[in-house]
Amino acid sequence: MKKVYSSDSFLLVGHLRQLLENEHIACVTKNEYLLGGAGELPPTECWPELWIVEDAQYDKARELVEGFLSTSAGSALEWSCAECGERLEGQFTACWRCGAPRAPGLD
Repeated sequence: MKKVYSSDSFLLVGHLRQLLENEHIACVTKNEYLLGGAGELPPTECWPELWIVEDAQYDKARELVEGFLSTSAGSALEWSCAECGERLEGQFTACWRCGAPRAPGLD
């Protein structure tokens, strides 16, 4: 197991976990319930951490995490679903209407 990401935001760590799981990368979240120890423990030691199960998937996982973090939701371009033609905002990785994933060339 290797640590891929850590943040004080449970929401961000949870979103990144979903992003990795959608790409079939098995992962776990550690320190989910440790935030209550902040003050007694160093705050960064209490942050939730995202770990991948298979070390061989580390590079792909880091690429996905870094790609997500480098693109803010507001700066991502709109795209059209190749299956149903629905127009979607840039932060979506799958069509909300039909569930089709965004085509690789639209990243």
